[in-house]
Amino acid sequence: MKDLRKDSAARHRVGSDAEGQRVDNYLLRILKGVPKSHVYRIVRSGEVRVNSRRVAPAYRLRCGDDVRLPPLRTATPAQTAAPRPDSRLESAIVYEDEHLLALNKPPGLAVHGGSGIAFGVVEQLRAQRPQCRFLELVHRIDRDTSGLLLLAKKRSALIALHTELREGRVRKQYLALVKGKWRSPRQSVRLNLRKTVLASGERRVHVDAAGQ
Repeated sequence: MKDLRKDSAARHRVGSDAEGQRVDNYLLRILKGVPKSHVYRIVRSGEVRVNSRRVAPAYRLRCGDDVRLPPLRTATPAQTAAPRPDSRLESAIVYEDEHLLALNKPPGLAVHGGSGIAFGVVEQLRAQRPQCRFLELVHRIDRDTSGLLLLAKKRSALIALHTELREGRVRKQYLALVKGKWRSPRQSVRLNLRKTVLASGERRVHVDAAGQ
């Protein structure tokens, strides 16, 4: 990778290891020391070009794509703090093989850095497992929500699991704690929900009459 600490444009040729990865996630991985909000800003403003064209953050890269980055100034390695080991993570692993890792994420722990959070689960695990050449989130869970979190250890596993999720072949179950007593064994909550994306890239969902 070219030195991005200099004020000059840089070009990257996408390899097979990034095939199918979203361009925003690709940039967050290679631009160490660049704030997440800044990464999203340069993508949305068109300063990042793929094959000389503007792309959306959700654009999925192909092997051989030419990615051009604007001049950037990042933190030097000495300025970038390393995540501290978190003993909760290794003890929370419920399944692992050569393709994926399943973790019972405790509440209060963000899955990735951003929005004022220096490091999340994925950054912590990468630091604690330097032998893993590839480790990416398959999906996300809110910071204050506990539950099973899947991480792919191979690009092929990540693509396959994303396909399963996208095509509705993954069954999800959520448990919620409520105050009071149910009047009947089954209740339905029918409210319109609207999705928003913050400048940092964090997704939020809230009740809104204009939502779906």
